[in-house]
Amino acid sequence: MHDVIHTAVNFIDLNSMNILYLFAVGFVGGLVSGFIGSGGAFVLTPGMMSLGVPGLVAVASNMCHKFPKALVGAIKRAKYGQVDVKLGVIFGIFAEAGVFYGATVQENIKRTYGDAGSNLYVSAAFVVILATVGGFVLRDAIKTYRSGRADEEEKITKIAKWVQSVNIPGTMVYFKSLKAKVSVLFIIPLGFATGMMAATIAVGGFIGVPSIIYILGAPSLMGSATELVVAFVMGLGGSFKYALHGLVDFRLTAIILAGSLFGIQLGAMGTTYVKPFMIKFVMGAIMVTVLFSRALMIPVYLAKLGVIQTLNETLVKVLKNTSFAIMAFALFMGAFIILRAMWKGRRAERELAAQQAAFEQVQ
Repeated sequence: MHDVIHTAVNFIDLNSMNILYLFAVGFVGGLVSGFIGSGGAFVLTPGMMSLGVPGLVAVASNMCHKFPKALVGAIKRAKYGQVDVKLGVIFGIFAEAGVFYGATVQENIKRTYGDAGSNLYVSAAFVVILATVGGFVLRDAIKTYRSGRADEEEKITKIAKWVQSVNIPGTMVYFKSLKAKVSVLFIIPLGFATGMMAATIAVGGFIGVPSIIYILGAPSLMGSATELVVAFVMGLGGSFKYALHGLVDFRLTAIILAGSLFGIQLGAMGTTYVKPFMIKFVMGAIMVTVLFSRALMIPVYLAKLGVIQTLNETLVKVLKNTSFAIMAFALFMGAFIILRAMWKGRRAERELAAQQAAFEQVQ
């Protein structure tokens, strides 16, 4: 009971500017989520933390908003034939085990080191994962674009070819997105790692989307859409566990969900107008930008924990404001790239339709 009361004290005050900002964060998070399939948490969790929301409350509240939003996105993209439900459900079941383990780890950190320890853990994990995954995805997208193969069909990676070639009797399952049978034994660690990340920093898509695309061998569109099914399964169980401990701020959940539900519809529509490399480019660009926002806050948390000497108030203020500004820029940049790609794709589609109509009239 003490933990619940202690957490409730840390819920932030909401004024009209905060509500507007959270709605915008939710909108861009939804836009990104519908577009790249990740839950958008690498925008949402740091976005809430930049307002002063404790790391664990941001993670729990984000996870709670995730499952209804992911369901909306998955249904929308299933209409375009982009979802592999079987893979999403199987992956999601093993991810749920990772969620319950990760939630316990997070709660133990908060109990032992307080909010500063929890914030440091979330921020440090973000920096490491954003740098690794964001750098890899961005490099892959730029390489594809520069090679002039952006219009070609995506090629399956060497590791995915190997995974699909391994036959372990009694564990093989056929998945339509892979057009191949894969052993469930490969999915177990990938699912568990995705769930573990989702529960500790509310970002499972970092591992989920790249592993479905690069390790299992699904095309970008199907991999990103299938991750929405995984996000729904994970969010359902994780929200329940965190809510039991009083860690979900339902006000934040409601505001970001309202923004997200607008954004996710647009994002899902956008996938039909862009080339696959563009999805990877947006994902990588936002990840790398958000990385700097969280990295700037690490010295602040270290000083609070007494690991480094106390920082003067002016420096703390500068770090917090700069972190917030970079986060806002990442939100704007993500929305701009996606909406511009959609607009260009739609315009090209209309021009093509007009040319076809003109050609038919001539005939």
